[in-house]
Amino acid sequence: MLLVTGGAGFIGSNVVAALNDAGRSDVVVCDLLGHEGKWRNLAKRQLADVVPPAELIDWLNGRRLDAVVHLGAISSTTATDGDLVIETNFRLSMRLLNWCAANAVPFIYASSAATYGDGEQGFGDDASLAALKTLRPMNLYGWSKHLFDLAVAERLARGENLPPQWAGLKFFNVFGPNEYHKGTMMSVLARRFDDIRAGRIVQLFKSHREGIADGDQRRDFIYVDDVVRVIMWLLATPSVSGLFNVGTGKARSFKDLILAAYAALGSKPNIEYIDMPEAIRGSYQYFTQSEVDRLCRAGYNGGFTALEDAVKAYVGGYLDRPDRFR
Repeated sequence: MLLVTGGAGFIGSNVVAALNDAGRSDVVVCDLLGHEGKWRNLAKRQLADVVPPAELIDWLNGRRLDAVVHLGAISSTTATDGDLVIETNFRLSMRLLNWCAANAVPFIYASSAATYGDGEQGFGDDASLAALKTLRPMNLYGWSKHLFDLAVAERLARGENLPPQWAGLKFFNVFGPNEYHKGTMMSVLARRFDDIRAGRIVQLFKSHREGIADGDQRRDFIYVDDVVRVIMWLLATPSVSGLFNVGTGKARSFKDLILAAYAALGSKPNIEYIDMPEAIRGSYQYFTQSEVDRLCRAGYNGGFTALEDAVKAYVGGYLDRPDRFR
């Protein structure tokens, strides 16, 4: 069997779909389904089991797994419960790392571009302890992911036991189908699509930084299909280990993202700019752009979808259809 933690979530459910499409029905999901309709992310899938996170370590006893894809986390960048975030994002990750090392099971896990903080130290995915220690995440979520990256790097530096394959993936701004349960953590495109389609005004943040135009705050937007291809490649390439950025390597503006949606629908843009809330101005990132050279040097050649093509695929294949789920 193959375990996907967070398998009912956004990226996780897309990985489960890809595994099913590849002919695997022996997929186990570890997640909480809750009351937000997350089950719909898995409604078209075939699963071997669904395990609550609190039962996972007991469930693993005596199991033999082909791999663990660890995507489960509290992923909200505005989370404030430090104890819960550390228990969920760090301590459970450590237990899974230990289990995979002890049982010689490949371990692929989600890190985050949030570990880079304001980007002053750049966006290079150097996995050395010295490089990682220069990073200063700006929120609790990013810090929890950074702690785990440091723990893995420490083991590597000391030559301590690690899984036969380990790969940490620093996801940048992922968007695509099955993100609808994420509320305010959904992509701007998903949150604003109904307004775009209805012709209502779409609001984007003004810039509060000199030299940057309203709506020109930039992110490395990556379509979820590209993320899934990277994970599937790693599962098929057990010789590759390391910490890797997963982005397109190209920063695009929020305005570009929304204009691409209007273009996909063939409609006229209707955008206005509003003040950014005071509460987030001090921690708002104006620019992220991944460096993907290390991933490509490791052998990945799947490429990345251009923003306009990705938005067209998302709008035409999901957002503008009665059934938006993959």
